[in-house]
Amino acid sequence: MQADFYAGVWARHGQEKFKFLEDGDLEEALNAALAIGDDTLQRKAQGRVVPAAFTHGTSEQRARWFKKGYTTGDIKQGDTFSAREL
Repeated sequence: MQADFYAGVWARHGQEKFKFLEDGDLEEALNAALAIGDDTLQRKAQGRVVPAAFTHGTSEQRARWFKKGYTTGDIKQGDTFSAREL
């Protein structure tokens, strides 16, 4: 989730400086995060979800942290270790 957050911060600052994002790019990034969450990958591979085996977060968590990084652009907001809610 921290990497997802950093990716959002990177995208935000890159967009501000270089204007490289096109229409739909953010939606595609969020869809990618949704597609690679531990819950989604487990469901597809095993037909069931085992939260105790999560290593990277749920689809929702990954998308939310990316969005938070992009929205805030503030690297200090990405402390996933101290977050009350992942």
